[in-house]
Amino acid sequence: MTAAFSSDLAGPVTELPHFWEHTVGSGHATLALRADWQAQMKQAHDELGMRHVRFHGILCDDMGTLVGEGDTLFYSFFNSDQIFDFLLSIGMKPFVELSFMPAILASGDQTVFHYRANVSPPRDYAQWAVLIRKLVSHWVERYGLAEVRQWFFEVWNEPNLTAFGTGKQGDYFELYRYTVEAIKGVDAMLKVGGPATAANAWIYDFLGFCKTNALPADFISTHHYPTDAFGKPGDDTLTQLADSTRSILREQVREVRKQAGDLPVYYTEWCTSSNPRDFMHDDPYAAAFIVKTILEANGLIQGYSYWTFSDIFEENYFPSTPFQGGFGLLNIHGIAKPAYRAFQILHELGTQMLPVEGRHETVDAWFVRGAQRSTLVLTNFALPRHPIQTEQVSFALKSSAPANASIQRIDLEHANAKRHWEQLGKPEYLSAAAVSELKDLSQLRSEPLAIADRDGALHIEVSMPPQSVAAIHFAT
Repeated sequence: MTAAFSSDLAGPVTELPHFWEHTVGSGHATLALRADWQAQMKQAHDELGMRHVRFHGILCDDMGTLVGEGDTLFYSFFNSDQIFDFLLSIGMKPFVELSFMPAILASGDQTVFHYRANVSPPRDYAQWAVLIRKLVSHWVERYGLAEVRQWFFEVWNEPNLTAFGTGKQGDYFELYRYTVEAIKGVDAMLKVGGPATAANAWIYDFLGFCKTNALPADFISTHHYPTDAFGKPGDDTLTQLADSTRSILREQVREVRKQAGDLPVYYTEWCTSSNPRDFMHDDPYAAAFIVKTILEANGLIQGYSYWTFSDIFEENYFPSTPFQGGFGLLNIHGIAKPAYRAFQILHELGTQMLPVEGRHETVDAWFVRGAQRSTLVLTNFALPRHPIQTEQVSFALKSSAPANASIQRIDLEHANAKRHWEQLGKPEYLSAAAVSELKDLSQLRSEPLAIADRDGALHIEVSMPPQSVAAIHFAT
């Protein structure tokens, strides 16, 4: 049975701000000092339009921000300056996650990740506030108040999880109190928010705490993954996602939007799964998931930060395998995954979305008008272990003069460098020639698409394989 859709160029328009380009995630602050990280960050900015980057550990000991000997404290903001200097030089800005705890201030020795970030609360909240005030004051002096007012300051990371601290609201709320007061003491217009929780948690409680204690909150931040709260502890990703439901992230975004009231909402982490080694991150599945999830969130949030832009990432360890299921849009060699090409398609869309008529169990369609062309975006997507097959799609564009059409595809055979790497025998180390070849094979290709003009509408027919994306462009 054909999946039939239609749209009318004379129909009402909904704005499509590119909210997914507001911020993108990275792993660990020290990685931003690497030349390859910086090259990939510039590529994501230039080709995908990413405007801010968020990462962990700006306060960790390996950044040297605050270290000590005995009771003597040594502040050094040189490394953070090197990172922020670079970001500003390429037209980007930081979304500053204030984490983790310098060991000299820590109340305990609990750590997380390969780089042993201390996640215990401060033993002296007042001394923590001194650090934050000194650091933010330094950035204002270095970059100017007008610049730093455009940044975002997010307090901690996933405080509701014991992996990142005690998991107790009271401890986080006390940390937020001292942090926001320190930052607002530098300048009242600097943007501070939270609760930076996993799984959409604590929003009501956080806002209630701020209201009761007359504390400002300029934005809400939280995280979610489709594997949150599904399956059982220890289940693999496929089992967790099999127990999930279609469009679950859209429903969660709607609930958070309601809880946040008039405040801006920034999801500062989301991905196809929370597993740092998941084959789906490298596959066309991720591209279809990304496009569907982002376009379904339109009108609900101000930022949607994908975790992460690069496999130059070391929370557990730094693997050498080119395609090892890392979170990144780009692999360690800078080879674009299907997920990267999904963001490229989204970046090249216009900003006016028109209504689309039609419905299908696995195929979704969106029509977006731009200054130079209009684009029909199609996905054929299903969660793992849910039924999906190749579908024939028909689309009618009404109120349109005859035009040319072209198609770009992401699927098993298109824009899928991992498949070609597998055909090479899955080498762990790549030669420069192999990297060049795989980069070329990862590209989006445009092909002409047959178009029929009848009954006052333009008609196209497209075959959509499982877990695929297609962008059909109409010249305007």
